[in-house]
Amino acid sequence: MDHKDYIKRCLQIAKNGIGTTRPNPSVGAVIVHQDKIISEGFTSNYGGNHAEVNAINHVKNKSLLQESTIYVTLEPCSHFGKTPPCADLIVKHQFKQVVIGCLDDNPLVAGKGVQKLEAAGIKVISGVLEDECKAHHKRFITVQNKKRPYIILKWAETQNGFVAPIKKEKQSPVWISNTYSQQLVHKWRVQEHAILVGTNTVIADNPNLNVRTWSGNNPLRIVLDQNLRIPINANVYNNKVKTIFITGNNIEKVNVNIINENEKSQIFFEEINFQQHVAEEICSVLHKHKIQSVIIEGGTQTLQTFIDANLWDETRLFKSDVNIKEGVKAPQLKGRLVSKEKIKNDTLKVYLND
Repeated sequence: MDHKDYIKRCLQIAKNGIGTTRPNPSVGAVIVHQDKIISEGFTSNYGGNHAEVNAINHVKNKSLLQESTIYVTLEPCSHFGKTPPCADLIVKHQFKQVVIGCLDDNPLVAGKGVQKLEAAGIKVISGVLEDECKAHHKRFITVQNKKRPYIILKWAETQNGFVAPIKKEKQSPVWISNTYSQQLVHKWRVQEHAILVGTNTVIADNPNLNVRTWSGNNPLRIVLDQNLRIPINANVYNNKVKTIFITGNNIEKVNVNIINENEKSQIFFEEINFQQHVAEEICSVLHKHKIQSVIIEGGTQTLQTFIDANLWDETRLFKSDVNIKEGVKAPQLKGRLVSKEKIKNDTLKVYLND
């Protein structure tokens, strides 16, 4: 096996931490001694051990580390946070070599981890499967470089290009995608930090925006309500998870007496200008609340706002084989198609914004 094979393994195990480590990245680490993997680790839940620490702790005979190579998807940290620097621990155990997938763009690290390792006489190789590692750490890297969350657009549309019927008999979602696709969406909700919808979606469907057919934490809820039209008895006001209402009205006018009676309220209001640069202002609010990634689930007006502003990173589009006679037209998107797969009678297409 060569360096790429071990970094591939790092990427495999790093996926175990997605959705639980933020604001830290979910790193994978593998320790190799005489061409044999002797330990593995990935980042623990936030506040716990980093991947390198977990991998090192699993090695009973620490004397082996002096003749070992540690592989990591991301440059070892060199600063004190919730835990001590991983670079210091690697130096302490005198590893022979460190192989890194991609460097850390965090200004607190940004090459300092490599410098610390090399200053201690440890051989460092970086840039192994760099593109793949950057893709894995896309959420963390986007926040560091663009000061906004990683933005995923998601919708389902009929074969003839509608996302919803014009009229509905009751206040609940009209499902276009099948149950398998719907379950996949709930898996995504566990992986991402927040979910964002517009006013019309909440009024039409009264969604909970939670995780139901998968196991994991609920995402934060972001609700656009320019004119404060959403009633206080809507599910998004249930205080079960942090929810941010982004409004264009004077926040002082908001009737939040019911919310403020609860000292543990998780309901927040943020005011922006809905007349211009709406997507940019929303991103500023999300960055203020340290949100690393967001799934924007619509409807069409909300999705198109981000598309027109060119403020999106990835689009996940379910194309169903069902048709409806008349409905709300799907957003218009231009992007690079990177994958396409069948899920029963649905086709999932994934686009990236280059």
